[in-house]
Amino acid sequence: MPANQNPIAVVALGGNAISDPNVNDETIHTQFAQTRKSMGAIVSLIQAGYEIALTHGNGPQIGYELLRVEAAYGVAPDQPIGVLDASTEGWMGYMIEQSLINRLMDEKITKPVVALVTQIVVDQNDPALLDPSKFIGPTYSRRQAEDKINIDGWRMKEYKDGRWRRVVGSPIPREIVNADTILSLLQQKHVVICAGGGGVPVYREASGHLEGVDSVIDKDRASALLGNSIGAKDLLIMTGVEKVSLNFGKPEQQDLDKLTVSEARKYMDAGHFPKGSMGPKMEAAIQFIEGGGERVIITDLDHALPALSGEAGTTLVAG
Repeated sequence: MPANQNPIAVVALGGNAISDPNVNDETIHTQFAQTRKSMGAIVSLIQAGYEIALTHGNGPQIGYELLRVEAAYGVAPDQPIGVLDASTEGWMGYMIEQSLINRLMDEKITKPVVALVTQIVVDQNDPALLDPSKFIGPTYSRRQAEDKINIDGWRMKEYKDGRWRRVVGSPIPREIVNADTILSLLQQKHVVICAGGGGVPVYREASGHLEGVDSVIDKDRASALLGNSIGAKDLLIMTGVEKVSLNFGKPEQQDLDKLTVSEARKYMDAGHFPKGSMGPKMEAAIQFIEGGGERVIITDLDHALPALSGEAGTTLVAG
């Protein structure tokens, strides 16, 4: 890193940064409104002297895209999952980019912002692709699911209450194709919105050419790999709670201020961080530290800045 380079942080926005959990009938207008509100935390980090690579989830949005594809079946060309990954990363990147540019203008901060559709290499033989388990899209009856399996070739699994959903693989990210470009933009003091929704999964053929994979990559795992690839010191995982907790939601709940990688592994083995909740975030945090990162902060948007000085959130470090 050049001597005059500000420290780099990867900030992974959770779903509540874009989709307001208190809004039932979500529209693009409510998503823009929630995104604009979320930009205050990013501006605070910029003012604190960080160069920011900003990532985000796309769970609800990929579901909306699948509904549109299904509604247009037989009328418009089908869109595979990989193309929808790129589509959501593009329009969500535009939404975040515009919201952040406007907020920086209001704060009289001159700083360029760019959104980059990011390809991420996975192993085409990843076990997660052979036995997919990531639920996406709407639910179906058993008969509808059988039609999707037999006619469209979808992988379907029972979700709950007799309803079925499509499943796709969620392979481990291995390489950020655009890492050098992202680092170059950060060194030129751009805010870079990238790896949105976990990026666009691709694999390398024997020739070195890239080909798309119909799958989805976990956003936090992609963010950890991104951080390691661009030399980030800090990874901030923004979620819906201020701190990571043991016995979450129980009378004996214990909030954690700081923990080491070994402590995190112990708590995971004890079942404190389940797969459907804090588990993937903790796995990504460990991945980032073991890959050369110095610190992971897990907190909500309201506490992003105080968490940097240890006054809020949960901090994970080596050890």
